[in-house]
Amino acid sequence: MATTDRQATTLALAHALSAAERGLAVIPLSLTKLPALRSPHRDDDSLATPCHGECGAFGHGVYDASTDPVRIRELFAAAPWATGYGIACGLPPHHLIGVDLDTKSGTDSSAALRELALRHLFTIPDTVVVLTPSGGRHLWLTGPPDAAVPNSAGRLAPGIDIRGAGGYLVGPGSRTDHGTYTTAPGTAHLAPAACPPALLRLLLPPPRPTHPATHPSAGDQGQGLVQFVLAAHEGQRNTRLFWAALPRLRERHRPGAGRTLGWT
Repeated sequence: MATTDRQATTLALAHALSAAERGLAVIPLSLTKLPALRSPHRDDDSLATPCHGECGAFGHGVYDASTDPVRIRELFAAAPWATGYGIACGLPPHHLIGVDLDTKSGTDSSAALRELALRHLFTIPDTVVVLTPSGGRHLWLTGPPDAAVPNSAGRLAPGIDIRGAGGYLVGPGSRTDHGTYTTAPGTAHLAPAACPPALLRLLLPPPRPTHPATHPSAGDQGQGLVQFVLAAHEGQRNTRLFWAALPRLRERHRPGAGRTLGWT
């Protein structure tokens, strides 16, 4: 291993241990930002269910994450090529949520987040911000212990990825193929701030219905048709009026309806 790589591994371990002191569970990462240790089951097709570390071996990705300095040193000793570290999201005590504002898609993800904040009436509090080599930003937020925020890419808005339960963030001080992750000036001393409730509602999956679905009333159907017509773009309104009127036209035209087809 080159001297530069040894230095990168030493620095990554030091940063990982520092993060662990703050209650953040970590794993070693390679230059590609992927977990540095390969799965011990990669060639085993006999597993009925995925192993999340129950076998006791390293190589289970985010499930290897730990705040124990002894275990962290063992993880890095098993991956001497590691040049960075990942911080597991969704674990106590912080239940970390990562808001990844990407720049590679060509969209203005920061503007998209501001638009969401205005529309849903929330503000992003002062929190840890990590700058990525590509010019993006990772915002660190915390969630409640009973809310498992799922990972997503672009679901919230174009260019905004979310790292939640089962995901990880590249920690500041990590070196990758594209450069080094750093903490934004003035945020290194901050603790991850609580996720605003309005934003948290957007991040969580919609609740499953607890009661059998009911058929909409005639009034509800009428309101839906009105909204359907009003939402028409220029040049679509006549077409939508026709489709909205079809059920009523069929009712009047059926045998025995007692009326002639016509508009009222």
